[in-house]
Amino acid sequence: MDDAKETLVRYLQDGRDAVVWKLDGLSEYDVRRPLTPTGTNLLGLVKHLASVESAYFGATFGRPYPDPLPWQRADADHNEDMYATAEESREDIVAFYRRVWAHADATIAGVDLDTVGRVSWWPPERADVTLHTILVRLVAETHRHAGHADIVRESIDAQAGAQPDEFNLPDEGYDWLAHHERVERAALARRTVEP
Repeated sequence: MDDAKETLVRYLQDGRDAVVWKLDGLSEYDVRRPLTPTGTNLLGLVKHLASVESAYFGATFGRPYPDPLPWQRADADHNEDMYATAEESREDIVAFYRRVWAHADATIAGVDLDTVGRVSWWPPERADVTLHTILVRLVAETHRHAGHADIVRESIDAQAGAQPDEFNLPDEGYDWLAHHERVERAALARRTVEP
């Protein structure tokens, strides 16, 4: 791989790993429960990212993902890929995501960055795209959802950080309670000056 492709693949994999790591050590309920008004949940983020990758690195480049995906049915709910059904296990969804990675990685390895594919669900005037464009889009999409996973995980048990071996926040001795109170005081002070 050339340097640009290798860099994009590394960042994509970092995001993939971060999202999956956010499931570690949590109960079945905690990986599934919705923690925002729109239902955002950890396992749903993994399932959604698998869905997105399967399409963008599959059909876009003439390599459709081989397994049928229930959320692609004509009668599927718009958010069917955003949560785990009661019948789906955490292991099933993570395994599915890893199979999609392998399929996506084979596409990425097999074509050049300037190879043109077609995103059939985009408007026709911008449906023709390069692998480079799709890699950038999926790096951004994956890291966006990794950020969501950070917040959801922190809401569950206050665990934070980019990776198990990369706690990208101040050291363990940092007084997070004092920081939280400082942020709250600043917000309250500003509220009192609003008209």
